[in-house]
Amino acid sequence: MQLRALGGDLRGRIVGLLRDRARSTQELSSELGIPKGTVGHHLKVLESAGLIRVVHERKVRAVTEKFYGRVARLFVFQFEDPADARSAGATTLRDAAYQLERTQADGAAWGLVLSRLTEKDAGRFARRVDRLFEDFRQSDALEGVPHRLVIAYFTTEPNDA
Repeated sequence: MQLRALGGDLRGRIVGLLRDRARSTQELSSELGIPKGTVGHHLKVLESAGLIRVVHERKVRAVTEKFYGRVARLFVFQFEDPADARSAGATTLRDAAYQLERTQADGAAWGLVLSRLTEKDAGRFARRVDRLFEDFRQSDALEGVPHRLVIAYFTTEPNDA
């Protein structure tokens, strides 16, 4: 259920925006450039899946404004079905592309490289990628400047070479 709730690009962006601070439906609507009703629908799906929750409420005139926050700073999913893993990976990469388009940073670095690897080298690189990802995640500091790291390391079809 949680994976399905995060399956869409928009819900992934909402969860991403809620990582560092709670936001109201109005704030999310403004930041994403979409109607409040659309945001409200997606917030309900994420809340039902147990990924976000109401963390604060305040009265604004006769209306109660709810502020949503994530239930965790990090979500880790295990996939039994390779198709689910590919789908989640593709969603993550689309979100990374969206974030890269929005960034003002001049120092963004990226690349796409194809290499033909032996089984031994493939295993070595997979371990290095895992260590890099974990080192980056462990370096998270509340007083730091936000950075993103996207890693997609996978075997491709021979005709993609």
